Amino acid sequence: MKFLDKYATEVEIFVNVCHRLAHNLYVTSSGGNLAWKLEDNLLLITPTLLNKGDISLEDLVFIDLHGKVVEGKHRPTGETPMYLKFFDVRKDIISVIHCHAPNVGALAIMKGKNWLMCPVYPETTIEVGPVPLVPYAEPLTQQLADNFGPFLPKYNNFMMESHGLVSMSRSGIRETLMLVELLEMSAKSILLALQVGEIKELGYQAVKDLGNTMRTRGLSLFGAPGVNKSLEELYFGGSPVFGGKRLKHEGHKGRNRL
Repeated sequence: MKFLDKYATEVEIFVNVCHRLAHNLYVTSSGGNLAWKLEDNLLLITPTLLNKGDISLEDLVFIDLHGKVVEGKHRPTGETPMYLKFFDVRKDIISVIHCHAPNVGALAIMKGKNWLMCPVYPETTIEVGPVPLVPYAEPLTQQLADNFGPFLPKYNNFMMESHGLVSMSRSGIRETLMLVELLEMSAKSILLALQVGEIKELGYQAVKDLGNTMRTRGLSLFGAPGVNKSLEELYFGGSPVFGGKRLKHEGHKGRNRL
C-alpha cells in the first residue's frame, strides 16, 4: 500500500494546513515548508518550488530520516537539511512548520530587544514559550540547520534572523499551525503596542503561577524532555524580582540569541 493511501487522513490535514498558511499569507510564492513525522523513519514533507496554496495530495513527498525520497514525484523542500536536524536532535517532536508570517517577520528584521523572549500574554507564555533569535545563514544550507543547534534542546519555537519563524510540537501538524497563528497574533500586538507606548511584561510570580495553569491543562514544558525545570526558570533563569529589578532574565537584553 502506498503511504499516500495508508495515511490518507493525515495527508488531507497536511494539505489543508498548506492551504491555510497560503490563505493567511504566512507563505508566499514557493516559500515556507512543513513536515510531519508519521513513523519512526518516515516524514511527510512539502515539495520544493511549489506554492503551498496550490499543493495537492499527489504533490506531497515522503522521505526517511536520512533525506531519501521513499514516495513522491517531486523533490522535497530545499530546507530538508534543517528538518533532518530538527528530528534528529528532538526525538520528541512530531511536526514542524517554517513560514514567513509577516508580524513575526517584522520582529526578525528589527534591531534591539527580542520581545518574543519575554512573557507578555498568558496564552503565548504557556503555549509557545520564549522564542530565541537564530542567527542568519543562507537559506537551504547546512549552516542554517546547524545554527539551530544551541537552541533546539531548550525551545520549541524559533525566530530566524532576517528570515521567518519555525514552530514545532509533539502533536500533529494542525496543532503546530495553531502555535504559528498564536505567535503571529502576539507579534502583531507587540508591534502595535510599541507604536503607542511601553510594553508591560508579566512578572516572575505571574509566570510561576502560569506553571500551575500548564499543569492543570496537561501542557508539558518546552524543549526536550527534562531540559527545563520550570516555566519561571526558562523565562527568568529561576530568579525572582527584587525592587522592581530582575536578578537574571536571559531573554531581556540585546538580541537575545541565547
